[in-house]
Amino acid sequence: MDADTLSAKLKEYAPSNSLEQEHALQEILQSMVLASLSRAGMFGEAMFHGGTCLRIVHGMNRFSEDLDFLLKQPDPGFRWTRYLDAVSRDCAMEGIRFEVLDKSSSDSAVRKAWLKTDSIGTVLAFEMPFARTTARKIRIKLEVDTRPPAGSGFETHYLLFPATVPLTTQDLVSAFATKAHALLCRSYAKGRDWYDFLWFVSRRVRPRLDVLANALFQQGPWAGQKIAVDENWFIDQMRETVRRMDWSLAVQDVQRFLPLREQEGLSHWDADFFLYQVDRLGANPQQNNPAPS
Repeated sequence: MDADTLSAKLKEYAPSNSLEQEHALQEILQSMVLASLSRAGMFGEAMFHGGTCLRIVHGMNRFSEDLDFLLKQPDPGFRWTRYLDAVSRDCAMEGIRFEVLDKSSSDSAVRKAWLKTDSIGTVLAFEMPFARTTARKIRIKLEVDTRPPAGSGFETHYLLFPATVPLTTQDLVSAFATKAHALLCRSYAKGRDWYDFLWFVSRRVRPRLDVLANALFQQGPWAGQKIAVDENWFIDQMRETVRRMDWSLAVQDVQRFLPLREQEGLSHWDADFFLYQVDRLGANPQQNNPAPS
């Protein structure tokens, strides 16, 4: 891929400052990695999910750092090796050379790897509107859950850059369920999760409660407990979580991932605002939401 093609792609983002430019460069590389993973067969056994999926596939406005995946079926024997080899080979052919670090541990169900590069700065040395710190490497973390909660649905979408390739993604009702699990169980204020929550609510998506119940049973304060996860339980727990959240910390977490035009809305982030959003969710009609198993 030549500098002109990458430069044209960068211009589509119209970054207004160096941070937005850095996020755009990272997303261009994320797309290249996803295309390579698709060609290598990753989506035969896994589905793309999480914030970067909402961003790249569904057009959510916040940027995201990681590429997150769930296996379609549990497999403790999953290894990143052949996929990382394919990514390194494909991207090197396009002038992007990654340093690959496989951080997976057999003791953890989540297998992690890192890709690091400063190559794109070399390729686009004279094509970027804002100067970069030459020593700064772009980092992409890949995570795959080899023991995902049961019940997720998935669907096919298509990536058009840098090539037309299919991506298997978690469907939105299941994606909201796994995001709801993070919101209810995370021990710190991660504003990116709450931004995603607003995105789901604004689109009148309902979390798939059987997936949420399965995730709660696996991990978090309700692990090992057979919770009757119905709509009332979910709304009550969300309201409790909203009331105890430190919203100033949540704003600090998400702010750097949003374009400037989105940041004015963060001034409204407080408990009253999010309780209002939870109540909106409770008022929504049911959408593709099976009863918990």
